[in-house]
Amino acid sequence: MKKILFLTGTRADYGKLKSLMKRVEKDSNFELHVFVTGMHMLSKYGSTYHEVEKDGFKNIYKYINQKSSSHDQMDISLSNTITGLSNYCDEVKPDLIVVHGDRLEALAGAIVGAFNNIKVMHIEGGEVSGTIDESIRHAITKMAHFHLVANDEAKKRILQLGEKEESVFVFGSPDLDIMYSDTLPNMDEVKDKYEIPFETFSILMYHPVTTEVDQLPQKVKNVVDAVIESGRQYVVIYPNNDHGSDVILKEYSRFETHPNFLVYPSMRFEYFLTLLKNCDFIIGNSSSGIREACVYGKMAIDLGCRQSGRYSEENVNILHCDEDTSQILASIQTALQTHPDCASYFGDGKSDEKFIEILNDSTVWTTEIQKRFNDIDF
Repeated sequence: MKKILFLTGTRADYGKLKSLMKRVEKDSNFELHVFVTGMHMLSKYGSTYHEVEKDGFKNIYKYINQKSSSHDQMDISLSNTITGLSNYCDEVKPDLIVVHGDRLEALAGAIVGAFNNIKVMHIEGGEVSGTIDESIRHAITKMAHFHLVANDEAKKRILQLGEKEESVFVFGSPDLDIMYSDTLPNMDEVKDKYEIPFETFSILMYHPVTTEVDQLPQKVKNVVDAVIESGRQYVVIYPNNDHGSDVILKEYSRFETHPNFLVYPSMRFEYFLTLLKNCDFIIGNSSSGIREACVYGKMAIDLGCRQSGRYSEENVNILHCDEDTSQILASIQTALQTHPDCASYFGDGKSDEKFIEILNDSTVWTTEIQKRFNDIDF
């Protein structure tokens, strides 16, 4: 029986990994292990490790990689995660480490795997963004043995990085597995759980861009000014814990006594999806506006550079503007008057089936640990 270790550090990557984890746990060929760290372990962000526990997974290991009371530099948090994960792997001895995306926790997983001769599988590599996350994502690619990407465009980028074509699998974005499921809570259940009285609402999710943190105070002020001035009701979800998040949360304090705003540190993924399905639009710089809003035919107002390069003109549900109050207000009016069709550019909701087929293919287990650069003829 092969031991498969999933590493999750945020509410976002857990939403991507959960359907895959469930498939592994059901398969008698594999033994599932889950290393939970990062934002999951911080009470400030809702202690979302509870959500992993509620889903009933066995072999969960929780590890605190940073202090809740301070903002460690990313390199310190990376170092802490490497130490904790390395010790854990020495005990469990996994056959495969599965990581997602571009967070420092995923980078730690790739490093620990590479340095300990453990195969690494990377979910959703080959994508671009406007932050340090892009460099992290491509670094993970170079240490991973297998690449499960969302679309053909991502596959091409992986190949440009010198990876072998047989190591790249286009399997879609796994959060669609949950989005297309018939087990999502209804809107009344969401309203009851999170005490939401609004009949109509939009969603605000805005994260710091670490390479532009010096500009963040003015940018987030403009965003908050705009949504208040719009006169509409909003469900606001905390930013991630990257450097600059305190600046955003300080500005969000303006919402505390405002009747049009409800602010939450986190929200269970299935409940968030129902919220998205029923909102007027989503605004901010979260990938949810890029990946998930289109599936439900919802408009997304993308602010700033964080999602730069992750969509094109064919994504008709996305409006882009700078963090400028007047531009944002104009985009809100456009979003309210636009009703796009439902569309998916990142899979068919069956990533979990494709994932387990890949794991059960002997190629995964006979592939050499030593990687070699695959040159492209120009």
